[in-house]
Formats: sequence, structure tokens, C-alpha cells
Amino acid sequence: MKPLVWCCGHGAARPLNKLPISLLAVQMMAPLFGQFPDPPTKVDLPPQGASPVLIRPTTPPVAAAVQVEQPPAIDGDILSDEVWEGVPMTEGFWQTQPFEGEPSSERTEVRIAYTESTLYFAVICYDSNPEGIIVSDSRRDAALDQTDSFQIVLDTYLDRQNGFIFGTNPAGIEYDAQVSSEGQGGTRPSRQQTGAGGGLNVNWDASWEVATQVSDIGWSIEFAIPFRTLRYPRRPSQVWGFNLQRNIRRRNEITFWSPLPRHFTLTRLSLAGTLEGLEIPSQRNLKVTPYLLGEASKSAEEQSIRTGEIGIDAKYSVTPSLTLDLTYNTDFAQVEVDELQINLDRFNLFFPEKRPFFLENAGLFAIGEPQEVALFFSRRIGIGPEGEIIPILAGARLTGKISGTDVGFLNMQTESLQGVAPANNFTVGRISRELPNRSSIGGMFINRQGTGELAEPDDYNRTYAVDGQWGIGRYAEIFGFLAATSTPELADDQYGFNVTGRYDSQNWLMTATYTDLRENFNPEVGFLSREGGYRRPEFQVRRRYRPDKFMGILELRPHVVWRGFYAPDGFFETGKWHIDNHWEWRNGYELHSGINLLHEGVRESFEIFPGVEV
Repeated sequence: MKPLVWCCGHGAARPLNKLPISLLAVQMMAPLFGQFPDPPTKVDLPPQGASPVLIRPTTPPVAAAVQVEQPPAIDGDILSDEVWEGVPMTEGFWQTQPFEGEPSSERTEVRIAYTESTLYFAVICYDSNPEGIIVSDSRRDAALDQTDSFQIVLDTYLDRQNGFIFGTNPAGIEYDAQVSSEGQGGTRPSRQQTGAGGGLNVNWDASWEVATQVSDIGWSIEFAIPFRTLRYPRRPSQVWGFNLQRNIRRRNEITFWSPLPRHFTLTRLSLAGTLEGLEIPSQRNLKVTPYLLGEASKSAEEQSIRTGEIGIDAKYSVTPSLTLDLTYNTDFAQVEVDELQINLDRFNLFFPEKRPFFLENAGLFAIGEPQEVALFFSRRIGIGPEGEIIPILAGARLTGKISGTDVGFLNMQTESLQGVAPANNFTVGRISRELPNRSSIGGMFINRQGTGELAEPDDYNRTYAVDGQWGIGRYAEIFGFLAATSTPELADDQYGFNVTGRYDSQNWLMTATYTDLRENFNPEVGFLSREGGYRRPEFQVRRRYRPDKFMGILELRPHVVWRGFYAPDGFFETGKWHIDNHWEWRNGYELHSGINLLHEGVRESFEIFPGVEV
């Protein structure tokens, strides 16, 4: 394998795979020990000389993509690739930290091109001190906040709510995710916590390519994203929402191409810029994944036994914005294993969906509260109550947009498993309409119907739900859901609702939530952390304060959070006061000085370990 090098006129080329191991180790451990080679600075010009004087845009910026006949070589070598010579350059990145509103301390150049099948990005991240570049992880989908990194978000429907993120670091990792509702409801750093139905679905893995190189002028990146990987409207001329983010870790610096207030992240698509110039032919693709399992054995009595199974998965783009997934005799043997969790209380643990069949547009089916209430939880299909594998006979799943409306439909048939579960048919229908200013309204219907010989009479469970979000101005919003279930053996009180108000500005974050799930609320194809119903009030007040000059501190975040869980009869089950202050310095240090006041109400003793009772 040839080493990746970047030959240029600004110094000797350096292979990426021959960087000194000791240097990489120091860079990776620098944040831990405070060894920051370069202090934060407002002016730090690259070795080529000063870039043109930049004027911070007052409206979201616009970038243009250029069609090319020949695709570039995806090797990270940009300056010597003739394809990029005729592509105009986009630059101008603005800090959210440590100096909000200031230009980036290092120059970044971006070029965008495309062919009939693929979208390409070429990025040169100039760095006046390449030896200070930090690489902290090389795993796919590893978090990009503790490393030098670059990310792209594409709002292909221009609805300012949903999009696709592609990112990398100097090690060339692939990081991709789907954004829904601007990342609200599950934007967390861990794949385990985020799951498939939150606002940021990191478990979604797309087919694309990235290559990076490190040289004496910084590091460079080439992205190749096939259009078949994306979903977009059916029209020849495309205009997409678009933003870029670069992190310079040793300076604790975060910059964006379309400027954002310091309390927002890349998922804030309502403030993204625009990508124009895309003339894309309609993409219709079919992907088929068959499998064959066989086994042969021979006993001592010379008896031969042969068994086998065959199945198939298929994905077809009905339109560029509507995807049909089909499965027959599904096998999930290749799915990533769940991360280990240890349960030290009496409530259910949440394990996110990782099976590829359910992951695309999973956020469309998400109604509820992350890890506490999910009206639809796809892991109920094909997995028994104790983790048993229940065979899936066949299924179909249609998701996407029709005339600006999000639609989702799923129907799956499972087989019976003696002693575990009868055969079941699962049907889910979902519709949601995006409205102006971060608003939306939608509804969902979920049905589980027992079938076959093992099913009892009236073996069904149904859930009906409506949900909505109302954006008020730039910083405030109200959102929630109202749901009811239908289970034959249960009587009244089969409903639940949630309402949340949120105000999120540069200086203040305030939230107030009230959730009420009645005693017989029973979404069997969903997830409840606590069964039997509860009422949960919660509030949070957080102040964000950035002193001008005080001990090198970037930001102070004093806050208080309270939440309580009450049983339907009023019994106080769980309560928590969290009183804290986050101290963040400009060099990346953080100190959290908090206290938690906890309450647990136990009606009956329960065993957490053999011989150990609470």
C-alpha cells in the first residue's frame, strides 16, 4: 500500500502513516494534561500569508457546486488534482468559541463539484502548526468534538428541519448521521444513548468515501457522497440547506461557515446557508442483499444431516425522496452487538435499534421522550421479552416525503416461537407535515395483531397518537404528544400526554415539562422505562455567562434541574435536584462542581442481587 502524501511548494511532504508515534501520542493526550501547543488567539495566519479580509455575513451565505465530467481521485491530494483547478473556492469560517463572532484563526478552503452520480467536497484545512493537530480516535462514528475535525450537513429538502451529516478527522474516519427536527430529542454523544429514533441518529450508516492527508500546510480532505445515498425532491435543479463545521482542538476552537450563535450546533438547520448549482438526474437504484446459510453434519452411525436457509433484503428508491425496504426470512446475524449495561434499579433499560432495515428515516417514527417513552420501538419486532430471536417471515417499509409531507408505513409478519410468542403482524402508519419556523404537526397509528394457531382471541394492541411542535420566534418552542392505547383486557385510563416548553438563547436555557401516563397506558410496540403509569413534572434553568477577563475562563454555566416521578395514586416514587456549575476555560479545561439530592420511594422490598434487598 502506498503511503498517503501531499507534495506542495510549502515544504517537504510528509506521509500520514509515518507521523512520529510519539508526536501522535502527545497530541492525543494534550487535552488531558493541558499541553496546548498554541494558546487561543484571535489572529493566527497560515504560512501562505493572510487571507482576504472577511466580513461576517448578516444573512446565511450561499455556495455553488460545479458539474465536472471527470471525477477527482479520492486520495486527499487536492492541490495537484486538475479536476479541482476550475472549481471556485468557498471560504470564511466564524467562531462560536472561544471568541464568538471572530473569524477562524486558521484558513479553510472548500470546493464543491459533482458528476451525474456523486457529490464531491475538497477541503484544505490550513494550519500554521501542523504538529499541533490532534487525533483522538480512529473508530467509525467516533465523536468528533475531542479531535481536529470537519463536518458537513446537507438539508436536501430545504425544510430547515432534517438533514444528513458527514464528517471526518485527520485519521480519515467515517462519521455519518441523520438529523431530524434539528436534532431535538436525543442529541447525545453516545451511540448507546442516541439510538435510532432520536434527533441525531448516529447508528445510520451510509455508503460514501473519504480520504485525508496531513502535510506541512495542514490537512486536507476529499469526500465522495453518491447521490443514491441521499434523499431529495424529484426536480432537476436542486437547492439545499448547507453548513460546514471545523474544529481546531488544541485551541478549543469551533467554527462554522454559516455563523451560528454559540449555544447552537451544526444541527441548527434553520440557520444554515444554501448550496446551489446542482443539476441532478433522477436517481433510482435497487440494492439487493441475499444470504444463504447451510449446515451439514455426519453422525457416528453414518447418518448425514443437511439444513439450510435462504433470505433476502432489498432497498429500492421509488422516487429520489421515497424509499422502499423489503425483507424476506430476515437474518440479523451481522448486526453490531449491543453495548453492555448494568441495571442497578427496578426500571427498564433502553437498548437502541441497530438493525439496518429499521434505521433509515427512523426519526420519522419517533414520538415520545428519549429513553423514557417511545410510542413505537422497532426492537419489539423480532425480539422476545428476554432477548429471544423471533423469526421474521417478511416485511415492507416505505419512508420519505410526498409533496412536502413526511410519510412512513411499515408492515411485518413474524413467525410463532413455542413458549415465547405467537405469530404477530405489525403495522405502523406515520404522517407529519413541516410548518414554518421550526413547527410541525403529525399523527401515527400502531397495530399489533396476533395471528396463527397460538394466538388467543382478541390478541391485539393499538396505539393512536398526534404530536406537534410550535416554534415561537428564534429561541422558544412548545412541543408534545397526546396518545391513547387499546388493549382488550384493560379498561379506562389508556392514555398519556406530554407537553414541553423550551427557551434557548445565548444567555439562558429554560425548560418546563409535564408528562402524564395513566395506569393502563400500554403501548406494547413501544418502550416505557416505568410501567404502570406516572406523572412527571420537570424544570431546568441554566445561565450561560462569558466573562471578558476572569482567570482565563471561557464560560460559566450555573444551572439547577428538578424532576419528580409520581405514581397515578400520588405516591412520590423518584425525585432529583441537580445543582451545578460548569467552569470551562479557553484552553479546554472543564470543571463541574455539582451536587445531587435524590429521593427514592419504595412500596415493596425488591432484590437487586441474591441476598441483597432494598
